[in-house]
Amino acid sequence: MRRLAALFLTATAFAQPVPVIFDTDMGNDVDDAIALAMLHALESRGEAKILAVTITKDNLRAAQFVDLVNHFYGRPSIPIGLVSNGKTRENNPMISVPVAKLVYPRRIHSRADVEDAQDVLWRTLNAAADGSVTVIQVGFSTNLVRLLDRPGGRDLVAKKVKLLSIMAGWFPDGKPEYNVRIDIPSAKKIFTEWPTPIVASGFEIGLALPYPASSIERDYAYARHHPIADSYRAYLKMPYDRPTWDPTSVLYAVRPNAGDFGLSAPGTIVVADDGRTTLRPSPEGRHRYLTLDPAKKAAIIRTMVELASRPPGNR
Repeated sequence: MRRLAALFLTATAFAQPVPVIFDTDMGNDVDDAIALAMLHALESRGEAKILAVTITKDNLRAAQFVDLVNHFYGRPSIPIGLVSNGKTRENNPMISVPVAKLVYPRRIHSRADVEDAQDVLWRTLNAAADGSVTVIQVGFSTNLVRLLDRPGGRDLVAKKVKLLSIMAGWFPDGKPEYNVRIDIPSAKKIFTEWPTPIVASGFEIGLALPYPASSIERDYAYARHHPIADSYRAYLKMPYDRPTWDPTSVLYAVRPNAGDFGLSAPGTIVVADDGRTTLRPSPEGRHRYLTLDPAKKAAIIRTMVELASRPPGNR
């Protein structure tokens, strides 16, 4: 057993971190904050490298919150891009409450301090190695579709991106899911024109894996002021267990071979005019969606809690 554990640790130590672009509608649901915390933990473990964070919520506080979270985890220089003319603009306590606390350092103070998401995506992908980047989209498809529409954008994606791990849809029922429903034209275009493999985490996956409120009260107490705990407490009246829609896309994106989730048969995901999603099976299809073995639920929740609540640094 010790020999096997040593071999696993050695293999992990020499594995290359997954280069990630995190595209999020931060400020619409607190699971985005949990997902970002998990990404920082995965980078601290040497499993991921956060190349950039782009935001599809058109609200300065969303960018400020991402900025202060990145500072909290010791990565203040991660590029942040904010959508222009996005689909949702309203404020939410999950971002405004932590942003209002002056205890959190940040560099973004006004709109002039944050780049447009398109510029960040373009520059980040151009600088990446070919076929290396995993894009994690856990909000609307607005930013990614605008990238595809940019001259040379589709070719750039095809050259640089390995996988799109997307929180979208509801399988196999096909009910309209929020990330799809808010920007249906963009969702249609992503599943029609995105040139790399896509793995979708449907609404049903995160719904079955609730994040325990007890973790917020217990596991984040190592810091007097913690932006993730502050965000969670501000989002809804405590205690509540929130589904982990976005964290599941993060977990699969960085650990696709860990066996946490199963995969559907390949095919093409089709978005209807009302936002319903269905997978049309095809051996040549480049789309799949996650499936869940109920026997693994407790272990997956435990993994997400351990990652999201991990202190900054390599401890």
